Amino acid sequence: MLRESEARDRAGFVELFASPEVRTYLGGPRPRDELERAIPAIPGRRPGLFVIDVDGAMIGTVTLERRDAERPGRLSPDAGEIELGYMFLPEAWGRGYATEACAAVLDWFAGALPGEPVVLCTQTANRRSMRLAAKLGFTEVERFEEFGAEQWFGVCSPVMPSG
Repeated sequence: MLRESEARDRAGFVELFASPEVRTYLGGPRPRDELERAIPAIPGRRPGLFVIDVDGAMIGTVTLERRDAERPGRLSPDAGEIELGYMFLPEAWGRGYATEACAAVLDWFAGALPGEPVVLCTQTANRRSMRLAAKLGFTEVERFEEFGAEQWFGVCSPVMPSG
């Protein structure tokens, strides 16, 4: 189930950001004590952030947010495309939750903003994320170096109804 963040998700947010496994390709884990001080009582309560809930427990997040125009990777010179992001706790990996949740978020977005492309950026070394991008229908636009690693930048262009 996709839902808005709640107070009961706080421990899950701390775990996501403190996990060496989750953060391997995202700049590394953050110190747990720092997270305990920084994460608010109701974490991640903002438009475009979805908590993934399985049987009442948070297993991850999917986000849609404007990509920073200063970063490499863009579809047009003015940039500002919507970027899909996701993090899942290791115990949820390999069960299809990421594919199902990201596909649902992309479907929701396509209904809310028809015709608007969504981009995704991941390290080429992150094989799981590369496979997920392909399953979701993202196609490569370019590769570039950022954060000391090769990045893959792709787009998922919505199918326009023929008329």
